[in-house]
Amino acid sequence: MKKELIENLEALRQKALAGGGEDKLAARRKKGLMTARDRIAGLVQPGSFTEFGMHIKHHCQDFGMKGKDLPCDGVVTGVGNVDGRSVAIYSQDFTVQGGSLGHEHAQKICKMQEYALKMGMPIIGINDSGGARIPEGEMALKGFGDIFYRNVQASGVVPQISIIAGPCAGGAAYSPALTDFIIMKKSNAQMFITGPEVIKAVTGEQCTMDEIGGAAAHASISGNIHFVAEDDAHALVIARRLLSYLPANNMMDPPHQPTSIVSMQEDPGMADLVPDDPKLPIDIKKVIARLFDENSFFEVMADFAKNAVIGFARLQGVVCGIVSNQPTMKAGVLDIDAADKCARFIRFCNAFNIPLVTLVDVPGFLPGKAQERGGIIRHGAKMLHAYSASTVPKITLVLRKAYGGAYIAMCSKSLGADAVFAWPTAEIAVMGPAGAANIVFKKDITAAGEKAKADALAEGKTEEEAERLGKEASRARAAVYADEYSAQFATPYRAAANGVVDDVITPAQSRAVLSQALRNSLSKRATRPPKKHGNMPL
Repeated sequence: MKKELIENLEALRQKALAGGGEDKLAARRKKGLMTARDRIAGLVQPGSFTEFGMHIKHHCQDFGMKGKDLPCDGVVTGVGNVDGRSVAIYSQDFTVQGGSLGHEHAQKICKMQEYALKMGMPIIGINDSGGARIPEGEMALKGFGDIFYRNVQASGVVPQISIIAGPCAGGAAYSPALTDFIIMKKSNAQMFITGPEVIKAVTGEQCTMDEIGGAAAHASISGNIHFVAEDDAHALVIARRLLSYLPANNMMDPPHQPTSIVSMQEDPGMADLVPDDPKLPIDIKKVIARLFDENSFFEVMADFAKNAVIGFARLQGVVCGIVSNQPTMKAGVLDIDAADKCARFIRFCNAFNIPLVTLVDVPGFLPGKAQERGGIIRHGAKMLHAYSASTVPKITLVLRKAYGGAYIAMCSKSLGADAVFAWPTAEIAVMGPAGAANIVFKKDITAAGEKAKADALAEGKTEEEAERLGKEASRARAAVYADEYSAQFATPYRAAANGVVDDVITPAQSRAVLSQALRNSLSKRATRPPKKHGNMPL
């Protein structure tokens, strides 16, 4: 082969590798920002990246675009290995016309999505773009639509992870929103539909970019993102760890690393986490830390709806998804945000064959006008739908409170739990003892108070004193009935007698019993009636 052909190829490659120019690459690195290719190099194993479409050119002839060279058309796409497994990647290059999306830019991403779908591998998109390339007009908009369509085709087939590493504005934000997990940098990254200036012009509202598009707002208020990264490097660490719990596609099992035998050793220290006073909360994260393999818990959406805790972990090597209440926040109630958070995570785990372990300590759904008007019925029903539709192994442990509809929603036997266990401290009932007593025995409680008041008046007491004695008598009678109700209903034994709890276990037995139940259920096979899909109450 002629030497000049090799030299020409090398020159073209070097031009593509330089993106918007060596000066721009250097400027980004000086600011502590990675380039598009730096991010890929930091994600995959060295030398494993195979690039697709390095020599793609745009075809726009309008608004000064004719003859303008945009290396790789502003996006780097290809396949690399992460921990020995193939992953499809696209990384937008902000040094090339602000990473703007034109037709060929979009087609490179689409082809990467199609390749990943065909080969059954995860997709990681690194977003750093100013949005649609204005000179390309409707073809840029079509490009966004093409990407969205493929996001949906890939949904539930291969895991999709988005990293927001820079601006992600307007229509560009919808592609990450259609993926399974979003990782966003704490600074130097924004995601929004309309910016502060447009909002002010249209609605008169004044706001900052951080308030509407920053990581803190999305992580804690809107719930749009799942992880907050300190910087580019940390975002890549999060992505790699997330992949370590996920299968490559929906036809494969997660990367379990089961121990050769299930250890049935008890953990006496677990009981120390349970306060003697039932009114004091358990910190569910401390329970999770003891129950699952050491340092294996990887929390998802840690800053959103903190009254629920979700995430991945391993139990004696077996990957599982955890859904739990957090009694230290709002007493662990289920509200609109917590229900949304849990339901989506449940559906993801089911799509990718990840067993579910549910830890229950829930006093009910959050009461209040705002919740009712905000649609708590509809949002709570998402959890019922998600659990009922799931065919993966489902193991439930009731720690303490499990009241009313919230008990059902936390993967009760009725929703298809394969095994349900309870601690002796579990209280499974329609509602708490005090509330139940005041409803069931209302007449007797009222009568006791009225009698005490009448007796006091007959003895010559003042109206005020008689009223006080009447209220005390009512409270005393209510307490007696509450104790009776508690003895009969607020225990796990009535539920166990009726078969909705499979066994009552000590906290010390939890790790061993759940491990065995999980291992027993890995061969589970379940079917649902043929249909396109259910109609989830979105």
